[in-house]
Amino acid sequence: MLEAVTQGFLYPNEVEVLWSLLIVLYPYITGLVAGAFIVSSLYHVFGREELKPVARFALVAAFSFLLFACTPLLFHLGHPERAFNIMFTPKFTSAMSGFGYIYTFYLIIVALEIWFVFRPDMVRLARESIGLKKLFYSVLSLGVFDVSEKALHLDHKITTFLAAIGIPSACVLHGYVGFLFGSLKSNPWWSTPLMPVVFLMSAIVSGIAVLIVSYAIIMKLRGKTVDSGCMQSLCGYLWGFFIVDVTLELLELISMGYEGEESWAAISQLIGGRLQFSYVVLQFIVCSTIPMVMLGIVSLWKLKESTRNMLGIISSVLLLIQVLAMRWNVVIGGQLFSKSLRGFTSYMPQFFGREGLLVALILFAMPFVTMYIINRILPYWEKE
Repeated sequence: MLEAVTQGFLYPNEVEVLWSLLIVLYPYITGLVAGAFIVSSLYHVFGREELKPVARFALVAAFSFLLFACTPLLFHLGHPERAFNIMFTPKFTSAMSGFGYIYTFYLIIVALEIWFVFRPDMVRLARESIGLKKLFYSVLSLGVFDVSEKALHLDHKITTFLAAIGIPSACVLHGYVGFLFGSLKSNPWWSTPLMPVVFLMSAIVSGIAVLIVSYAIIMKLRGKTVDSGCMQSLCGYLWGFFIVDVTLELLELISMGYEGEESWAAISQLIGGRLQFSYVVLQFIVCSTIPMVMLGIVSLWKLKESTRNMLGIISSVLLLIQVLAMRWNVVIGGQLFSKSLRGFTSYMPQFFGREGLLVALILFAMPFVTMYIINRILPYWEKE
């Protein structure tokens, strides 16, 4: 393990950063859930027909990321089986205890919506298959083979209802993750009223961005063309949500600087020192300014389809990095200065180890593997 580089006065328990890379990954994956589900709901609830090509994919993506949202936390725990104690023996004044119930409720909502959306496909595959495959799809469809117009209309109404419930649930889920940090009043870098809202908006931004990148890559691999109206709409929504997101992030920083509390001296040194590259250069100058301009051009100007798609994909990649940098700066940055406000430590993630970079990459790849497996079972690119 690398020795931390310290500066000034720190208490002995502040030298090591305890919430490491996996705790950065935890809100990052959870945020991708919220953004992907919002895109799906824009079609199912608000009837945005231009988003139909990615509606089913967005729903599956939300479910896949949701399945692995808690795995970074479980790997971080020394005894992950103890995680169930927060639900079996809850403490209702604990912020983390409430997360278990919110997560479970949202997982059920998304799973039910997927079943109703894909039920006609399950019935069709059950009728077309033979042997064990026929039995598998029959069980998956729960023996409900009615695909009449009346039944499909009822499925659509239930799907719309579930998606409508899912929208505030998605907002609560990730706003709650921001609340976990914002409620820690002992840390001035975290304890701001805007923290839950900033986490929520950046979650929506990252979720839309990952859909744009994934959609473009999958269409390229399938030898298909990207739907022009869908890509234009996704870039427009991404630009709008990102404007709100970066505005809130700047307002949070300006408010802290304007108030000028005693903690600001340490925070300003942190921003200009240990976090100068990740916060100032990466998060704001490179990964905020460039996408803001590119998405503005895509949304306001008439461009060639290939140029628009290229700018949209580049902007989405930069925004995925921007949100990851934001999570890093919040989680890691909040642990780099002493509670005495007179000292600083450092953190460099390992490559191997239980909380190393390799484990983080594997965990981040698992939702994409899950999406591939679901597509093999229930192809979500076929016409509905």
